[in-house]
Amino acid sequence: MKLELFRTLWGDTRDWGDIIPETREAGFVGLEARIPQTAAEAVEKAAILQGEGVPYIAIAMTGGGVIPRQSATVSDHLDDFRGCLDRAAVMTPRFVNVLGGNDRWCASQQAEFINKAHELGKEAGFTCSFETHRARILSSPWMTLEVLHQCPDAVFTADISHWVVVCERLLDDPCDDFTPFIERVHHLQARVGYDQGPQVTHPGAPEYAAALSFHQKFWQSVWDSQKRRGYTVTTMTPEFGPDGYLHTLPFTNAPVADLWDLNRWIGAEQMRRFALWTS
Repeated sequence: MKLELFRTLWGDTRDWGDIIPETREAGFVGLEARIPQTAAEAVEKAAILQGEGVPYIAIAMTGGGVIPRQSATVSDHLDDFRGCLDRAAVMTPRFVNVLGGNDRWCASQQAEFINKAHELGKEAGFTCSFETHRARILSSPWMTLEVLHQCPDAVFTADISHWVVVCERLLDDPCDDFTPFIERVHHLQARVGYDQGPQVTHPGAPEYAAALSFHQKFWQSVWDSQKRRGYTVTTMTPEFGPDGYLHTLPFTNAPVADLWDLNRWIGAEQMRRFALWTS
């Protein structure tokens, strides 16, 4: 099995063509980014990807921004998703990562959205992977374990840093068995969270050693599962980001770290650990 790193474009507004050279230099093979808002922009971005020969993971965001419109129904989110798939088609993504729904929905509504979105993706020729994310579907591990049994064909994107914040602890108690979920994980987003936040100041800082170790053990459990399931390639997107995730100094609001440095650190560390795991 081979590990392929994808670069998140969250917080980076530069032209994609300018980003690709440094992405490759750091050992990342592709980009993970939101599907453009217009068909014209999707065509423009597709030309860059195809010209550079860079693989792409598409992020389909439904119901508004990261925090969805609270009035948006399951049907509203599915309508948004259809538009996302239409715009993504020209970009030929590796797969579509779905950041959808609302955490206020009950398990049956979340399952309804996932199952219908899965069918829409299948009809469009896409694999859809449904992400664990606060404020969205699958926002907690307990809801996820309830929902996934109602979605027998769906696969998932694991960003366990969200669950750490929701539960306010590292999920390493003997009672915390996420095997049913791990057996369905298709893609990993690698950000290290801690009990009071979705993102540590730096994953290499000694004060966050326990948090880093927990996340790395979880990621390796996914690799173990994917290997058993016959995966020849596993994908991971180091996803340290801005928007309140990145710590800043009081009064000046100056960031305490550089996002690209943080994501390169995680990428290099996980490539090292993957090499040890495969050996």
